[in-house]
Amino acid sequence: MPRKSRGRDVLPPSAEVNITSLVDVAFTLLVIFIIAAPVLQGGVEVAVPEADVPPITQADDPVFVDLVADGRVFLQEAPFTIEEFEESFAQLAEVGEFEHVYFRADSTVSYGRFMQVVATLSQAGVDFALVAAPETGGREDG
Repeated sequence: MPRKSRGRDVLPPSAEVNITSLVDVAFTLLVIFIIAAPVLQGGVEVAVPEADVPPITQADDPVFVDLVADGRVFLQEAPFTIEEFEESFAQLAEVGEFEHVYFRADSTVSYGRFMQVVATLSQAGVDFALVAAPETGGREDG
């Protein structure tokens, strides 16, 4: 039997979904990710010297060795002293099967420390390239 209302109008049931709160949550998450994205990039901060160089076009995941101003060496983001790096890099290169290594050195690092890392990379038998930042302004020789 149909249900009778007692003087009141009964609204029919509605199957609509209220998505206002869902949109609010989505926009809030979007703002959080936009703010947090630069922090999540990570990496080692190295002030490489500028030079007239082409950009890195390596498609696969490259391996970076970084030599920072205070003399520490980073393989990807793992810190080493120069001595630890010299002792262990050849074994790490064999285990990791590095095809190509990019070497970034801070522009204030001494030439001796720079050459220690280059010699270690060379002795390990890995193919490596030196990384520089593209020149931003005119250079005056004189």
